[in-house]
Amino acid sequence: MSRIGKRPIPLPGKVTVSINGQHIAVKGPKGELDRTLPTGVSVAQEGDTVVVNRNSDSRTCRQRHGLCRTLVANMVEGVSQGFQKRLEIQGVGYRAQVQGRTLTLSLGYSHPVQFDPPEGIQFVVEGNTNVTVMGIDKEIVGNIAAKIRASRPPEPYKGKGVRYAGEIVRRKAGKAGKK
Repeated sequence: MSRIGKRPIPLPGKVTVSINGQHIAVKGPKGELDRTLPTGVSVAQEGDTVVVNRNSDSRTCRQRHGLCRTLVANMVEGVSQGFQKRLEIQGVGYRAQVQGRTLTLSLGYSHPVQFDPPEGIQFVVEGNTNVTVMGIDKEIVGNIAAKIRASRPPEPYKGKGVRYAGEIVRRKAGKAGKK
C-alpha cells in the first residue's frame, strides 16, 4: 500500500469537494479548481476528510495511487491557502517591475523580457529584485516560476541571473592569471 496514498486529506473549514466519478471539483475561499483523475483510483469523501483508494493492485493503479492523493491534496491547499514561489534577481542593472498585470524584466538583453500571467496567477515585485509568483494551482505557479528563471538562469562565474529564493549556485574559479 502506498504510504502517501493511504493518508486521508483533511478538509479545512469553508472548503467543499464535489466528486462525480473521476472528476473532482474543490471550492474554497481563494477560488475553485477541478481536475479529472486517471482511471484506476477512486475518491470518496468521509466526513471532513477525502480518501483516495485504488481499484486493484495492478502496477498502474499502484503508481497512480500516491499521485492522485497528492493532486487532490494540492487542490485543497491551493483553494484554502494558495501557493507562491519566490525568485531573486542578481546582477548589475537587472531589475523587475509590474506594469498592469504584466511582469517586465530587464536582464541585460537588448530588449525587456515580458511575461503575461495566465488566469489566476499574479506577480508581486519587492525592491526591483525580488519577484513572487502567487496563485491557487501549484502546477501553474511552478511552471511560470521556472519559465521566469529560464529567461536568464544563474551563471556559475559571477552568479548573475534569476534564481529561486534560497537556491545555492555553485561558483567556478574562472581563468587563472598568466605566470
